Amino acid sequence: MNDYEPVYLRPDIQIEPLIDQWYAWPHLIPPATLARNITERHLKIMDSYISAPRVHAAAVKNPKMLGGPFIDYDGQRVDEIRRLREQTIKNRADLITLSSAITVLGTMLQQKAKGFSLRPLYEQVPPSLRGYVELTYDLNHHPSFRLIEPLLYQSKFYSDKTQSLMISRTAGDDRPFILSTPRLLNDQSIHVEIPFSSDAIDELARMKSTPKPLPEIKERFEIRKDQERLFESFFTSQPARRPEPHANPGARLRYFGHACILVETQGLSLLFDPVISYTYGSEIPRYTFEDLPESIDYVLLTHNHQDHILFETLLQIRHKVKSIVVPGNSAGALQDPSLKLTLEAIGFKNVIELGSLESIPFESGSITGLPFLGEHADLDIRSKQAYLVRIGKRSILFAADSSNIEPVLYDHIREIIGDIDVLFIGMECDGAPLTWLYGPLLTSRIERSMDESRRLAGSNCDEGMELINRFRCREVYIYAMGQEPWLNHIMNIKYTAESPPIIESNRLIDVCKARGATAERLFGQKEILIT
Repeated sequence: MNDYEPVYLRPDIQIEPLIDQWYAWPHLIPPATLARNITERHLKIMDSYISAPRVHAAAVKNPKMLGGPFIDYDGQRVDEIRRLREQTIKNRADLITLSSAITVLGTMLQQKAKGFSLRPLYEQVPPSLRGYVELTYDLNHHPSFRLIEPLLYQSKFYSDKTQSLMISRTAGDDRPFILSTPRLLNDQSIHVEIPFSSDAIDELARMKSTPKPLPEIKERFEIRKDQERLFESFFTSQPARRPEPHANPGARLRYFGHACILVETQGLSLLFDPVISYTYGSEIPRYTFEDLPESIDYVLLTHNHQDHILFETLLQIRHKVKSIVVPGNSAGALQDPSLKLTLEAIGFKNVIELGSLESIPFESGSITGLPFLGEHADLDIRSKQAYLVRIGKRSILFAADSSNIEPVLYDHIREIIGDIDVLFIGMECDGAPLTWLYGPLLTSRIERSMDESRRLAGSNCDEGMELINRFRCREVYIYAMGQEPWLNHIMNIKYTAESPPIIESNRLIDVCKARGATAERLFGQKEILIT
């Protein structure tokens, strides 16, 4: 390879987006949720590791501790974690102050907002939050506050200086769990401090299919002399494999793993909840980045969880995406940050908020947003939506992790939209408790029994069958189960034959097949043709 020869980015190059060396997921972009995760997750995990590294080393090897707050470095990198902790406290002092202010505000409202006018309490809002919140009651006189998110993004509390990329070659699916293990520097990776909104990321991602000379991309990423040889090894003169075009009448659906489905018709492509594997040797067949079309008309995101909104994938396909569709939300709740603002902050230009029963028409059909209940531990979260796609006379519902906790809802919906031909439904019915994901956002303690009762869970067999019966579905595909190994670092799920999601989904498949309907739990890759 010489400097003047155009080269391609190798298909096995892993690009991890980081916030202060922690893997970037949706709650680490909005200033308020980032602040809470710094103080209530990152610093606490680092403190624990520094004081008891052997406990962490043992816990990550225990299957019962999967997904727990344990750093996966075998207890060997205490000094580096200590330095990262010190850097965090020094560089993110404003966010640490913001987090403390949120706690103080929550406590003050609980103690002093007793149903009388909130006007006198504005003077007691902590200084760092003054002008960024509105104090409110619900109709039962319970106090809360609304964040004015657009202002926070324009304040000192938002800085893209926290953002960077860790670039390396990968040969397997195993990576440390993203919520508990920061990414430390090593001699096989290149750490590039670059904002996620930079078009240099698009330039690098395009090189998977469009080659360019090495000096240009080295300059864009400001690669140091001592890193040049490693960086050069990330490229090849061999062209990438081209995707198989969809040339037949009707629609082609391709399952990329978890909740990621590519829908292609003549002249249109839709990609749901993109979580995509890299290309390397594996016993599990899979579609990868190489199987995506050159242009994607709509990316559709169902809800704001890290296994459905994966920045690692989104940043690498951003240059292909014409529009990205998200559930409409501008309520300003701490637990429910605006997806539109989040995506715009990381460089997406055409973000469409779609409300329930609102539609986007296209030449051969439409996309309609439908209500999405449950799976969020009973929190008031509106950034969640199922999508009904009509293609000609066929209808396909992507319900993601919707939990059918109120079947009558679907009676009302069926009166409006009619029957559904094909259903995609998640059945991770034994989800984690509330605090696993949302604990850092809580400003008051929750009893363990309450926490355990409030789960991030999808439908079980009976709830799923209620949905199938109401819409008279003829094909049912169970997805979003987190079984694919390339999601290990995001979900840390290890099922057995005795796991409730496997038992419940097997039951549902058996019932559907007994009725003569198509039913399957998806895994790895799958192509489905809709005539």
